[in-house]
Amino acid sequence: MHAMAEDELSAFRDRWQRELYRAKEERRFSLVPSPSPSCEDASGGQSESEPETSGGAEGSDYVSIARGLLGGRTSPLLNRLAEERSRRKKKYQEETSVCRESLKHPRKKVQKEEQLVDRLILDLNEANDIPFFDVDLPYELALKIFQYLNRSELGRCAQVSKAWRVLAEDEVLWFRLCSAEGHARGATVSDSPCWKAALRDGRRAAADVRANWKNRVGCISRLQFELGKVLCDVSSCNNYVLAGYSSGDVRLWNTSQRDLPSSHLRSNQLSALSEPRPPVALVCVGGHVAAAAYRDGCVDVWSARAGGEPIYHWQSAASHRALALSADGSVLASAVGSDVRLDGADDRGAWRTLRLSLLPKPVHSLVLVPSGGGRRRCRRALTAAAAGDSVYLLDEEEEEASTLHSVYGHPVTCLEASERHLAFGVKRVGMANKIHVYSVETAKEVVCVGDSPGDFTCVHLQDGSAPHIMACGNKDRRVRVFDLRSGTCVSTLYAHQLGVTSVRADDWKVVSGGGEGLLCVWDMRTASKLWEMHNRHPVRHVRLDSRTLLTANVPDDKTPRGACITDDDLTAHRRHRGVICHYDFSGGDDDDDGGGVLPICRSNYAQSHGYNYNIALAVPYDRLR
Repeated sequence: MHAMAEDELSAFRDRWQRELYRAKEERRFSLVPSPSPSCEDASGGQSESEPETSGGAEGSDYVSIARGLLGGRTSPLLNRLAEERSRRKKKYQEETSVCRESLKHPRKKVQKEEQLVDRLILDLNEANDIPFFDVDLPYELALKIFQYLNRSELGRCAQVSKAWRVLAEDEVLWFRLCSAEGHARGATVSDSPCWKAALRDGRRAAADVRANWKNRVGCISRLQFELGKVLCDVSSCNNYVLAGYSSGDVRLWNTSQRDLPSSHLRSNQLSALSEPRPPVALVCVGGHVAAAAYRDGCVDVWSARAGGEPIYHWQSAASHRALALSADGSVLASAVGSDVRLDGADDRGAWRTLRLSLLPKPVHSLVLVPSGGGRRRCRRALTAAAAGDSVYLLDEEEEEASTLHSVYGHPVTCLEASERHLAFGVKRVGMANKIHVYSVETAKEVVCVGDSPGDFTCVHLQDGSAPHIMACGNKDRRVRVFDLRSGTCVSTLYAHQLGVTSVRADDWKVVSGGGEGLLCVWDMRTASKLWEMHNRHPVRHVRLDSRTLLTANVPDDKTPRGACITDDDLTAHRRHRGVICHYDFSGGDDDDDGGGVLPICRSNYAQSHGYNYNIALAVPYDRLR
């Protein structure tokens, strides 16, 4: 095989060399004219040895051409052209025959030693067999490559092909480019067509959600547990909803799942074996951690992801008055009388007691300050505790609790904290009640607002799009919205006959709940009521975001008559046990469920719950056949 390859290569080189020499000879012969027969006859057989004159060599060619034309003979130039034409035709036939042979029998690679230039040419030919633009990469991998390009390079890549244009105009690339270039040059990114389309779609979706909020278009789901008897306490964070019942059961829902399944969190062995089981007093959820305090002083901590058995447990001598969990679920604060206890997870995930503090007065409210930027970034936990007429700050790194506010005879009625501020209501005897707002960083008072004759029952601070807005509820049936920058009341809303029990607000709406069970949604700009929902029990828990709303009506009487599921009157049982409602105003996944209409409005006359006293409807919608 090797000998055959060497013979072919040597034959090719010899043939190539002969063709080169032949071309040289033909070029040399074409420059020197050959004597024609007519010229020889006219000269009378002149010998080669005869001497020539000086002008004979120059004019012999022209004389021979002239004589040939006079004699009727063809020109030597025509003969020369015919020879050149035949030579080119023969060369073309040889090349085409070689190409046909190469297609029939492709030349194998020579395995012997080759020159570097030949090897490089062979490698380039092999690389050209796979065109670069035909390489099929996953979209995510191609996007990962394109994210290292700047704006001008993305523009050039968009002109290569349609596939590259789709990659270069991906909104994720332009969003990262905007973030990298900063606010100074971020506005120019909106010149991209894809970025404009993304912004337009986002604005349209936000407008649709806001319209659904105003018109009460969405889907409502009730989170119920039939065997739980009476609802005792509710807490929510992100997508988790935690509820405790008088039967001692604790239930956890995940609202991100479509069918809203609930998981049962088992209590500790001591509470599970006791008869009757102690009811749940307080619950709280944060991050992926859930906690519940029972009336017998036991506290259980679960993993919201795993559920099942508790991962941490302790018991106190008395029932807990307050329970608070950080937003990330790393620190749990509890209060029994004047004792405040902080528990948290270490680096290995094992829970332990972080700190035990004894305050001068019994604690009735606890809140963990959310961790934010600034000087507080290095702290593990900052807890605010309201005890009588004083407010204390407890830091894990400090030994003693610091007093933030204390006025004798002016008890604290409500407490709330955000990343920047700490707000609490104060009842002043014989004077108008106030809300004091302190800075978390400096521990100094920022503003004091209120001047209300009634007691402030709830207050809400937000860290989102409007951190300067504070909403508070009062026993005088009013909801007030304050601007912390100027310290003025921007809106006053009147609705609840038995006082306001809970309130939440964002940049354009306010949601309030009253002691009579009325839930109201307000437009902050126009100070008008958008819609309302009614239930029998007080609204004790409200949480909202841009797309969803969660409310909980918790009864004041935990042991009413007829509240057992074994009783004959199941309607009385349902009426006394409380309810948790989850509203979804996104409108994306519920269009196939009836056009976004509430389920109670889609009921017919055959369904008994269509006439439920909890819904303020004259008649349900008819379903005609």
